[in-house]
Amino acid sequence: MTNPYKGVTGIKRIWYALGYSLDGLKAAYRGEAAFRQLVWLAVILIPLALVLPVSYVGRALMVGSVLLSLIIELLNSAIEAAIDRISLERHPLSKASKDMGSAAQMLGLIMIAVVWSLVLLEPQ
Repeated sequence: MTNPYKGVTGIKRIWYALGYSLDGLKAAYRGEAAFRQLVWLAVILIPLALVLPVSYVGRALMVGSVLLSLIIELLNSAIEAAIDRISLERHPLSKASKDMGSAAQMLGLIMIAVVWSLVLLEPQ
């Protein structure tokens, strides 16, 4: 069976992709408390990174680490949704999959703390 949307090309494909991406962001914000928390953390940290007296590279690392954590949370939420779609039954593979997504997010948050600490503690 072929996907009828796979034949769309050019600007129309980009327009559809943008719409799907915005739908995904809305779904994550509405349905995932962890994503909402990270969005609000990003609303605070990204402008802060832009005004702090740090190098351009430091600023890029600070903003990038926050954006990466948002990306990780989107992927973690997608994994959880797919697992829940398959079955709500408790299964060791479902648990392992969800736990790995959670571990990825934990490492993302650790990365934010490490990057921000190193950039802010760098001698000027």
